[in-house]
Amino acid sequence: MNERADTTDRPGRERELASLYATARSLTALGDVDDVLDSIVRHAHDLIGTDFTYLSLLGDDGVLSITASEGTISAEFRSAHISPGTGLGGKVIASRAAHWVSDYLATKELRHDPGFDAVVGNEGLVALLGVPLLVRGRVIGALFAAHRSERRFRTDEIALLSAFADHAAVALDNARLYEESRGALAELRSAYRTIEEQMAVMERAQSVHETLTRVVLAGGGPQVVAGELAGQMGGVITILDRDGDPLARGGAGEESGHPMPTELIERARGTGRAETGRDKDGRWHSAASIRAGESLLGTVGWSRYQEPSAMDLRSLELATHVVGLLILKDNAAADAAERLSGELLTELIVAGPDASVTQRTRARSRGIDLDALDVVLTAEVEGASAAEVVRRLHVIARQEAGLAGEHLGRAALIAPAEDAEAFARAVHARLRSEFGRPALVLCESVTGHDWARAFSRATGCMAVVRHLGAGDLGATTERFALYALAFDVDRRDELDRFLADTIGPLLDYDARRSTDLIATLDAYFGHDGNLRRTADALRVHLNTLLKRLDRISGVLGHDWRASDDLQLRLAIRLERLRRAVRA
Repeated sequence: MNERADTTDRPGRERELASLYATARSLTALGDVDDVLDSIVRHAHDLIGTDFTYLSLLGDDGVLSITASEGTISAEFRSAHISPGTGLGGKVIASRAAHWVSDYLATKELRHDPGFDAVVGNEGLVALLGVPLLVRGRVIGALFAAHRSERRFRTDEIALLSAFADHAAVALDNARLYEESRGALAELRSAYRTIEEQMAVMERAQSVHETLTRVVLAGGGPQVVAGELAGQMGGVITILDRDGDPLARGGAGEESGHPMPTELIERARGTGRAETGRDKDGRWHSAASIRAGESLLGTVGWSRYQEPSAMDLRSLELATHVVGLLILKDNAAADAAERLSGELLTELIVAGPDASVTQRTRARSRGIDLDALDVVLTAEVEGASAAEVVRRLHVIARQEAGLAGEHLGRAALIAPAEDAEAFARAVHARLRSEFGRPALVLCESVTGHDWARAFSRATGCMAVVRHLGAGDLGATTERFALYALAFDVDRRDELDRFLADTIGPLLDYDARRSTDLIATLDAYFGHDGNLRRTADALRVHLNTLLKRLDRISGVLGHDWRASDDLQLRLAIRLERLRRAVRA
């Protein structure tokens, strides 16, 4: 049942060989793998003249799978698989040589697969010849010729099918290589198209970048840049500062008037890339953060009804670089202006009422009339540093033709104001809104350009107001005139004399003995003379409190509890306020 079979000559051997070479040549003209497979089994069927032929390819798992057939066979047979090492196919693959059997199911020399044997029985396959398909010494499959009746295969038939299989294997390998090269070429073309598209993106983005750079170098501000960018890209461009407030807007159309979604801005700030999204009305919004290193400078937003392309988003990202340079330039100019404003404010407060010619000249160059600066304001915001408050006061100073800065650790503003009380309330409302936290603003009118006195009164009053428990207020110092003795520098001697006459002995006693009888009296008056609550507040025993109160009477030289204590109460309160101002 191997290739040693009947060698009886067959008439027309030359005709068969001619047909073999003709069919082999025809195979080489085919480029598609499926076409080559179909052609192989069709020509093999014609050459050998069996009932049907089929071709099985070897998988990576060693299983032979029927991939092409010719002749009448069932769909079940066409989908059959031959397990490794079983059937005639397993023997052909293992030996890398041709083999045949006259009766497949009856032969005992093969290792049978019950599943495949069932398919063979249903198909009526009896005699079977198989030859290997070899490519560069490697078996890739097998070609089979089959009869539905028992017969022997002659040597010339085996040789003819083997020779054809050799040519077929080469043609199949060539077709595979052709398909692989064609696939590689397609990938290369796709990659080339991608490169071309990316180059177009870069060229378009670079063009936008160069245009914006020229605008900035020509002195254009954020509004000009926004307009130019909108002209290049269409839609509406919005430039926002680091706090999300609009700096400029360019472009027009239905997209204008619709704010940039906050979540989109936050996403762009988080990723550092241009982010895009669509709202419920069909508008597309894109946002790209403006950064200088790790510092966030703002955001460029873009809105229109057409979905942005990758090229558009790249252009938007490059535009942020130019806008960032513009913001840095403006910030540097603003920082310089604010520094000069702060320096001039400090000079006016320190130098006194008589401003020098140089100071007046510097003020005029900034559009400020020193003779019009008639209020000094100091401000605090809960949880904010003085520098943060000063940054907001600078904006107000520019709008009001005034000066802002930090002096002795306090945020201060010198400005013109027809109504000091209304001005204090307006600044308070603005700081309260911008910070979203309680703010304390106190304003003092300036007399005779004495900005130093006004600053001292305002800051002193601020300490008094804090001590009194106020934390969210905008007012003038006049509202607290009752406590002016504590914060008015001109009445300091007057306050000292009053305190010396009233509680001087207690102050001396506390200083010599390191006691705090003043605090005991303050607590006593604060609790309306209730001994138990006073003792609890001081965290002392009731007897200890009584002894301290008796000692106070001894130091003062009279029984203060048996007389009108209004003057003593006022003195204690003013002393506590004086300490708060000096702290």
